[in-house]
Amino acid sequence: MGMRVWMGVAALCVPLTAACQAALPPGTILPVSLDRSLNAAKARAGQTFRATVMQTIPGTSVHRGAKVMGRVVESATDIGGGSRLTLRFDTIRSHGQTIDVRTSLRALASFVEVEAAQVPEEMGIRGTTPETATTQQIGGEQVYRGGGPVTDGLTVVGQPVPYGVLAMPRAQRGLPCRAEVAGNRLPQAFWLFSSNACGVYGYPRLRIEQASRSNEQGKIVLVQERGRLELRSGTGLLLRVQGS
Repeated sequence: MGMRVWMGVAALCVPLTAACQAALPPGTILPVSLDRSLNAAKARAGQTFRATVMQTIPGTSVHRGAKVMGRVVESATDIGGGSRLTLRFDTIRSHGQTIDVRTSLRALASFVEVEAAQVPEEMGIRGTTPETATTQQIGGEQVYRGGGPVTDGLTVVGQPVPYGVLAMPRAQRGLPCRAEVAGNRLPQAFWLFSSNACGVYGYPRLRIEQASRSNEQGKIVLVQERGRLELRSGTGLLLRVQGS
């Protein structure tokens, strides 16, 4: 009888994917890259977009290459010479599984910053490979691959892993990004970002208007103080899963 009941529930999980998914713990970091550009002048409310997870998320079923689906909530281009784009990420699709999420945005970096973080400091030195190179994260931390740590000055803050680093989130004085939240003390996937990365890198006059503590609905509000707001394809985002 018990086996028949279990099989019935398993059968229901095929069409009702959302009911059988596993939620991600609050505080989980999701490093992603935009698949296509988003322009405030062209975006419309309800428009969908997606980003790619760039490093496997430890302790979860979300692997590198998973897709995070989002949509435009609002777009405006007539704000005192500037523009605004409000986004929300809703779901993750990984290995046939769909996971509902609600996220905040901890840090954002331009394609140029993303590329720079992958350039070895020993450029041109014979014998240097991606597996042994030293690189600088977005935010300034150093990554010593080939057996070394991730450091902030003389302080060890994490360790290199394939396609990124693992570290505990850290706060910076005077900036809104917190260290651990909701008791989540697991090392997180930071990809090319420093463990204390917070705010916008490589996009002049762009700011993140709402931090996670004041945004309970997963809305991410970006404001360009002058000109048209455009996030280019390949822009890196450091998302953080919010609690229910």
